[in-house]
Amino acid sequence: MMEAGTLSGRYETSERLGSGGMSNVYKATDRILERTVAVKILAEHLSDDDRFVARFRREALAVAKLIHPNIVQVYDTGVDEGRHYIVMEYVEGRSGAQILQRQGPLEEPEMAAEIGVQACAGLDYAHRRGIIHRDVKPGNLMLVGGPVGGGELTVKLTDFGIARAIEQTRITQVGSVVGTAAYLAPEQVRGEEATPATDVYALGVVLYQFLTGRLPYEGSSLAELAVRQQNEKPLAPSTYDDAVPETLGAAVLRALEGDPNRRYASADELATGLRLGLEGTDVTLPEMPEGATPTRVLGGDTAATRHLDRTTGQTEYRPAQSQTRRPEPRHAPPPPPAQPRRPAAPKKRSAFSRFARFMLALIALVLVAGAVAAAVIYTTDKAAGVKISKVAGDTVDQVAEELKGLVDKNTE
Repeated sequence: MMEAGTLSGRYETSERLGSGGMSNVYKATDRILERTVAVKILAEHLSDDDRFVARFRREALAVAKLIHPNIVQVYDTGVDEGRHYIVMEYVEGRSGAQILQRQGPLEEPEMAAEIGVQACAGLDYAHRRGIIHRDVKPGNLMLVGGPVGGGELTVKLTDFGIARAIEQTRITQVGSVVGTAAYLAPEQVRGEEATPATDVYALGVVLYQFLTGRLPYEGSSLAELAVRQQNEKPLAPSTYDDAVPETLGAAVLRALEGDPNRRYASADELATGLRLGLEGTDVTLPEMPEGATPTRVLGGDTAATRHLDRTTGQTEYRPAQSQTRRPEPRHAPPPPPAQPRRPAAPKKRSAFSRFARFMLALIALVLVAGAVAAAVIYTTDKAAGVKISKVAGDTVDQVAEELKGLVDKNTE
């Protein structure tokens, strides 16, 4: 245990607030700004690893840019006599781990939902800035007020960045893994890259504990945990406490979906799901048909999922339109075959015009000739009493019909 002293001539340490395999946290006073702070000092075996220290400092600087009411603020980082430390906002409250250890599940499900919504706000803020927590667990949620000291509840996430630095240096300890096995999403267990959805899964585990006092999956090893995640479904929280609304439990279970495509894809979506669950709206997704390819969607047949579509903004996921319809781009050029035909059209119309005029003149000539011949024949045969109107008429009509057919044929 470190004795009370001063770091870098500025931070005067006093009582120890907590300890773990990676670091120890002390209450301290910033002599320059005259305020109480918390100082996290890295364990010696980590401080001796130059690669880890470099990454740790880089992550600390990145996290220092996160300024949000639901994230513990990082003020400073430094080294003093080989001791690497981070100076953070001092939070006078209890961690989620301390609450679970001392009192078990929360008596009011609404309080668990409120903790989740506030934690989601901090996570979403960090995710939008490219920072994944990677180590969401009860010990990294600080609670001020509410079930701890009364009054308004404030939730603050701490320890951003340390998990990433440890992952990158592949430092492990016997019997433990980064992130604590019970809070690792299935894709993390498989060694895949962490995403906002992995933080959502971990927070889902925390909320399940707050509602039931139990872990959704328990295993003595990563292998056993992975098998259970693959083959089992957690019981609904209402199974352990009927005071938990089934719809709220459904929202938490959706955060625990093993398939990231069926899980809430962002912390903002989880917060929306928790609110809907408290209101009594079922956010359960329909079961996937066997062999179907999952797609990350929030829309669906239920009112809950339609509501989520309207409220998730930039974070909603929908099937790409190209999978169902392939409309032509608005700026697409006309089909190539149409191009060479257009210039030829005026010439064709011009040739037809000349032909049509010729044929019309011919028809007129035939009609005139027919009329004249009919008149002559009529005059000649009138005295003989011969009827020729039908013959003359048939002859003129037949010619006209043939000409019309020829014109129609050339216009096709």
